[in-house]
This record gives sequence, C-alpha cells and structure tokens, in this order.
Amino acid sequence: MPINQISIFVENKTGRLAHITSILAKRNIDIRALCIADTTDFGVLRLIVSRPEEALKALKSEGLAASSTEVLAIGIPDVPGGFAQAIKVLSDAGIGVEYAYAFITPDKGHAYVIIRVEDNAAAEKVLTEGGVMLIDQAQIFG
Repeated sequence: MPINQISIFVENKTGRLAHITSILAKRNIDIRALCIADTTDFGVLRLIVSRPEEALKALKSEGLAASSTEVLAIGIPDVPGGFAQAIKVLSDAGIGVEYAYAFITPDKGHAYVIIRVEDNAAAEKVLTEGGVMLIDQAQIFG
C-alpha cells in the first residue's frame, strides 16, 4: 500500500521554504511529514501531505519543479531497536533503503517511518511477512 510523497526541487535561498509551505497553506493542505536534503545551491523537499494530487497541481501551477513518488510508510514500536527490527527484515531479503525519515504519530507508543525502496511490492511482502505494520495514507491523517 504505497503512499504518495511530493518532492520539490528547491533553490537554497532564504524564503523558498516559506513560499512553498504558504502555497499549501492557502489551499488548506496539511503537511504531516517532511524531509529536506540539500547541497550548497539546491535541495529536495519531500512532503507527505493530506491531498497529494492537489498539492502537486498547486505547486506546479506556481512554477515549481515538483513530482510525486510512491513510498512506503511503516509503523514501528517507539522503543530502542524498533526501527532496527523493521529495517533488518528488508536487509535480510536483500532490499536496500534509498532514504527514510520519521515523524510523530497520533498513536502513542508508535512511530511512523517513510521509506523509499526500489521495489515497493517486494518490500511490502517481506515487511508484512516479517510482522511490520504498513500504514496507508488515510491512517497518516487519521
């Protein structure tokens, strides 16, 4: 059950993040999770939002280079080693993780992690078989 992540190419200039987030705020689109990877001149902003299709359209209409990517969201126990156990399931199956980022959940005692892998279907299968909880878009905004 992949979820949609919005990725935006961002110039590393003061005010760019404020501009992007204001575009979404004006449309009442909620940001649940974000990750910024940057270099000296530019970065990639990755977002999990309440209405990804609408967000993508709004960002592009403002001239931003944005795209949608399917990623997986997993729920892990919020304890030391919770993430390690989930990632070991993927590693043992020979599935590498390109990137990951976590965020707070409304469910106390759990954490949610977004993971990007090469093959979502294969990862879903081994995660499910390994007892790792997959999270869908509706649960994120529950």
